[in-house]
Amino acid sequence: MIRKFALLGTGALVGAAAMVSIQGGPWAPANAAGSETYRQLAIFGDIFERVRGQYVTPPDEKKLVESAINGMLTSLDPHSSYLNADDAKDMRVQTKGEFGGLGIEVTMENELVKVITPIDDTPAMRAGVLAGDLIAEIDGEEVRGLSLADAVDRMRGEVNTPIELTILREGADKPLKIKIVRDVIKVKAVKDRIEEDVGYLKITSFTEKTFGDLQDAITRIKKELPDDKLKGYVLDLRLNPGGLLDQAVAVSDAFLDKGEIVRTKGREERNIDLYTARAGDLTNGKPVIVLINGGSASASEIVAGALQDHRRATVLGTRSFGKGSVQTIIPLQENGALRLTTALYYTPSGKSIQGAGINPDIEVAQPLPDELKGRDLTRGESELRGHIKGDEENEEGSGSIAYVPPEAKDDLQLQAALKLLRGETTNPAFPPSPDKAVVLQQAD
Repeated sequence: MIRKFALLGTGALVGAAAMVSIQGGPWAPANAAGSETYRQLAIFGDIFERVRGQYVTPPDEKKLVESAINGMLTSLDPHSSYLNADDAKDMRVQTKGEFGGLGIEVTMENELVKVITPIDDTPAMRAGVLAGDLIAEIDGEEVRGLSLADAVDRMRGEVNTPIELTILREGADKPLKIKIVRDVIKVKAVKDRIEEDVGYLKITSFTEKTFGDLQDAITRIKKELPDDKLKGYVLDLRLNPGGLLDQAVAVSDAFLDKGEIVRTKGREERNIDLYTARAGDLTNGKPVIVLINGGSASASEIVAGALQDHRRATVLGTRSFGKGSVQTIIPLQENGALRLTTALYYTPSGKSIQGAGINPDIEVAQPLPDELKGRDLTRGESELRGHIKGDEENEEGSGSIAYVPPEAKDDLQLQAALKLLRGETTNPAFPPSPDKAVVLQQAD
């Protein structure tokens, strides 16, 4: 049996598949269409042979084929793609939420890899890697000239294998050589903290671990804050690019007692899948405010849309990315995979998010700091070349600025949510009224 799973996300991907349905009626049109298709394939084969035989330098034949496949698939939409063995492996690592590595969050600065922070209880932290360290060499090879993705690939590897980092540290008179043994790194999909009397939950991605991490986070908050002091929760979905469909459903279900969460519609009318909530609200009905912005896409939009339509939560921020399509991952030969857009999804009210996004109940814009002013940080599906036009899409399109300040005190959207939950400010959209839910059907 071919194993496949549904994936939601904003990354550019590829995929193509053909289905042949034989029904009664005239055969000539179908045969004619088939003949034309094979004639075009023969032209492709002729061009391929001429390129490999006559191009000025010998081309990489494997890359030629992969490029041809990707050219076909990217003509469909920005989210369908072919994944070669390496790309498919990376995708599996991302969705699983754990890998063999060092345990550091990094970025690129002045052509070197900068450590944002070492993750607690990981090889990097135990070896003494500090936030702000600059990685200049990996196993004796210079980092300059590498992309961030290439550098990360070199630092990841099999568990129990060693690696040596050459680190430049402020205050050190010479580079430091740090040897680390790789271990299993489990990336937390949910970060939580207490904001005085409010529980803060930030979902960074929808991996296989997201729902479990969310359960643990809510449990910790309940233990630290007695029920009579806990004013509610902020569910932060900003800058969340999406992930697994089943995890989006599970996260939505965590806040709902019943009702439709999302439905997906495929190519044929009969290809409709309906996902509904089960009894049991992990937050015991406490008020919830969901934060979104232009970086909130796909799976995060499913959650925001479900809680908004059921009037279970108030959505605050700016318009979301607007990716309302589902990609199915289909394994291929040689460990590659096909990532194919197979359906569009709809919120409980029947609204298509594709190209339109989720509009917040309370709009609060986050101004850019001076150093970012003038840069285009707006993100939206409607701006992507070749995107599928959504049922609700209009001239306004989708998306908004995708920026979140690093410090909570500068985060106007978070501060607005906290003030509402504490009763310091009021708004007609908060708290929402569940009896005014806008849904196509209720499911007990």
